[in-house]
Amino acid sequence: MSDKQIESAPDLNLGDTSPFAAEASATSTAAAEFENDKLFVASQYKLMWWKFRKHKMAMFGASVMLVLYFIAIFVEFLAPYGSLERNTAFRNAPPQRIRIFHDGGLHRPFVYGLALERDPVTWRNVFTIDETQVYPIRLFVRGSDYRFWGLFRGNLRLFGLDDGNKVFLFGTDSFGRDLFSRVLYGARISLTVGLLGVILSFFLGLVIGGLSGYLGGITDVIIQRIIEFLRSIPTIPLWLTLAAAIPASWSAVQVYFAITLILALVNWTGLARIVRSKLMSIKNEDFVIAAKVNGGRDMYIIVKHLIPSFLSFVIVSLTLQVPGMILAETALSYLGLGLTPPIVSWGVLLSEAQNVQIIAMTPWLLIPGIWVIATVLAFNFIGDGLRDAADPYSR
Repeated sequence: MSDKQIESAPDLNLGDTSPFAAEASATSTAAAEFENDKLFVASQYKLMWWKFRKHKMAMFGASVMLVLYFIAIFVEFLAPYGSLERNTAFRNAPPQRIRIFHDGGLHRPFVYGLALERDPVTWRNVFTIDETQVYPIRLFVRGSDYRFWGLFRGNLRLFGLDDGNKVFLFGTDSFGRDLFSRVLYGARISLTVGLLGVILSFFLGLVIGGLSGYLGGITDVIIQRIIEFLRSIPTIPLWLTLAAAIPASWSAVQVYFAITLILALVNWTGLARIVRSKLMSIKNEDFVIAAKVNGGRDMYIIVKHLIPSFLSFVIVSLTLQVPGMILAETALSYLGLGLTPPIVSWGVLLSEAQNVQIIAMTPWLLIPGIWVIATVLAFNFIGDGLRDAADPYSR
């Protein structure tokens, strides 16, 4: 072959034949095979978790909910004051901002004091910032006594001020009660009402919807007519009627569980419809027939074979029902027909901001509404992530 032919020959890339390149190629191939093996042997729920954690907004929503439920569990320690503790010298005090700069230099976190003055125009008492009073924020201080979940006595608070001074991060209400502490206490009621209501609704929806879809016939007809009747009743009047039926002599705990029961009785119909449609679509599958031939009872087949086959969709539906429960409790309490003082929930706190004049003078009373919005958005993000993760094989 001439020199000219050699120069014009195509450049054949034979690859790097060094032992290091061969070892790297073998390692990458083994890693790919290992990942494929993991996918083949992984359970359905593990595949769902792998896909769910790729959903960034769902993971963000899950993180927010973990923080909120952590607050609900340890609220006595996290709140600087009790939910009913009054400070009559600071009625309708505005929120105090945490600062780290004072006199042009860096300072440990602190708040300025509040001075009460009279507005020369409106003759209203107003609070102004007094920069001569600097109160450092301390961690793990001793405050008023409390009972953790009504069981253990304590007085240790996460943060506070020295010498009996007060800090109001969200301001105070007309009775001088710290709104930040009341919002944290309200999280326990509002979040658990939604959770307990969904658990009860989940049980009713699975049982009634499962019987309707699996048995069919006259049982299905009767159950569906009952569901249609309940769903045809306007929601707000139904809530009003059921809430008005609660005796006025009941204690706060009894009212709490009554509202939870009301919310569950109103919201189970949607889940029952979903369960019924899923059961009707799969009850004639081979694995169901095989279970019948082997002598399986109806309830055993429903619980052991049918419900697990579409449980992921049920979980998604439940996740999206929780914010609906929270909003329902908030609406009832806001209207004065749900939970009432001395119970503290976000709806009860918002009921104090029904007057436009009050909102104009003390707009910080609307802060509980921000917590409701954040909670609903977090649950919706989780629901979106679960909806995608319910089909882990989709792209």
